[in-house]
Amino acid sequence: MEKKLIGVDLGGTTAKIAILTTDGTIEEKWSVETDISDEGGHIVQNIGDSINQKLRDLQLNKDIFHGIGMGTPGTINYETGTVKGAYNLNWAKEQKVATDLKNITGLDVYLDNDANIAAVGERWQGAGEGSANVFFVTLGTGVGGGIFAEGKILHGAKGAAGEIGHITVDTSPEAYACTCGKKGCLETIASATGIVRVAKDLATSFASESELKSIIKQGTEETTSKLIFDLAAKGDKLASQVVAHICFYLGLACSHIGNMLNPEKIIIGGGVSAAGEALLKPIQSYFEGMVFPAVRESTSISIATLGNDAGVLGAAWLALPAE
Repeated sequence: MEKKLIGVDLGGTTAKIAILTTDGTIEEKWSVETDISDEGGHIVQNIGDSINQKLRDLQLNKDIFHGIGMGTPGTINYETGTVKGAYNLNWAKEQKVATDLKNITGLDVYLDNDANIAAVGERWQGAGEGSANVFFVTLGTGVGGGIFAEGKILHGAKGAAGEIGHITVDTSPEAYACTCGKKGCLETIASATGIVRVAKDLATSFASESELKSIIKQGTEETTSKLIFDLAAKGDKLASQVVAHICFYLGLACSHIGNMLNPEKIIIGGGVSAAGEALLKPIQSYFEGMVFPAVRESTSISIATLGNDAGVLGAAWLALPAE
């Protein structure tokens, strides 16, 4: 039987798990609730137990697997296979994730950052189309990034490569404070929460008629990034102003990536990317006006195509044997 891969995409709510072929076909997919009690002490055990049970249910021998690839939040020590600082998992202290999961399952375990594996997943089976150089931007509650350069994941000296969310894009005195301790980070403007913050601030000085302004003022429904993009699509002037504002800063950040790294693809994923062309077109327009000609001709921007499967696909790629 052809050997297989297991991919694990660990998040604060669930761990998504999949069994895949070496060509990236998902054969089985399921999830396990992320139990963060007792300082996250049950998380790895629950994942390992679930994998063992699934292999028993499917009557699959562990000998047919190359190993388990796993993406996780937090700071990863790639030499020891440990993780710490994943506060949404209650992993403040160092966790021996690779060793513990291997002891439970008997399979080799390969770890990487969750943003990095999403980048690899899109590069391998999604919008990256197998490109050797891809930068992945994820727009969700925060803003993250992952770099796949010259055929490899780029980690940096302390595993912080690709942290596009903390590029300083606003140097004005009114710049928003970021959770990282700086001010003016891209994350404060272009994350799902940042977009809502921008909308509420711009609404205070917006003088024209606007459904978005009325919703914000009266609180008739929850203001979300999706609502803002939907109203912009209908021609709401305030919503359109908000979209233009955040897309300018995203275009600026992407231009920095393009001018420094010249990837073949910059791929935008995460929940905010569901806005599709309404997000992509203005970013492309700003980007093209901010990069020099060689980059404009060789680096393209696109929306991610894999959705929630990017993580398990990228994680499984980690377990592929070296060519």
